[in-house]
Amino acid sequence: MEVFEDFKGQNLFEFMERFPDDESCKAYLAEYKWNEGFVCPQCGCTEEHHSNEPSTKRCKRCLHKESATAGTLFHKVKFGLKKAFYLVFEIVTTSKSSSSIVYANKLGIQQKTAWLFCQKVRYAMESSKLYPLEGKVEVDETYIGGESEGKRGRGAENKIAVVIAIEKNNLEDGIKRAYAQVIDNCSSEELRKIFVDHVDNSAQIKTDKWTGYLPIMKEWNIEMEKSKGGQNFELMHRFIMGLKSWIRGIFHWINPGHLQKYLDEYCYRFNRSIFKETIFDKLIVRMVKHEPRPYKLIILNKPKLNA
Repeated sequence: MEVFEDFKGQNLFEFMERFPDDESCKAYLAEYKWNEGFVCPQCGCTEEHHSNEPSTKRCKRCLHKESATAGTLFHKVKFGLKKAFYLVFEIVTTSKSSSSIVYANKLGIQQKTAWLFCQKVRYAMESSKLYPLEGKVEVDETYIGGESEGKRGRGAENKIAVVIAIEKNNLEDGIKRAYAQVIDNCSSEELRKIFVDHVDNSAQIKTDKWTGYLPIMKEWNIEMEKSKGGQNFELMHRFIMGLKSWIRGIFHWINPGHLQKYLDEYCYRFNRSIFKETIFDKLIVRMVKHEPRPYKLIILNKPKLNA
């Protein structure tokens, strides 16, 4: 019996050799879906009929037939698993990914179809919230949106508020990890969300002197420092500039209701930049473990946000 090996690396030719057709992709999904054994989703039975199809299981009790894609983010992929795997590979192994228009042209599919699947991939990129930032941490807010007249900064019109937290590496000359969250406003209640989700209580946190952080100081160790127009908080400003440049350069505009998923994508790839050997495989596992997301649960009827 052939021993299963996970795919590693970023080499496109090796990737194409490993996944030459839909069946090879389906077999790969099956390895992760049933690596702990088969459990029928209909009746809970753990016994199956023996089959010559490794990517399909049939329950011995109720005869329910289950494919490797059922109950995953690959459920009912309409353009083939080979193309779907390639899309995942491109999104996660490249430094900036591409727009759904580019992917649609490359794969010969509709732009709407490419966009929908990219959104499904982003659902798998959402943080598990199991590994909070530690050590020296900085937190700041920014606004994402197109150029517009009127008020700038906090309370700016036609822009979306985003709060960002970064953890410095041990040498303090770079960022180890980062998270970004869409918030309704810059109140203490909204700002506190990123602390709860992503910052350990033992962290040494630095923020600017925005009063919204004052109530949060009761629970977290926060040092406030006046912002000096980019002369301090250099790493944070660098991260924000990179994030905004990515949105403007790749997507041009984003629906406000979907912005969080794009932030998840950016942070997922950023936080795993030194783990490129396994980044594709780990994302496939996440997509297998994630429940399906049909179109009606993804699409949002909200105005577009220029970026």
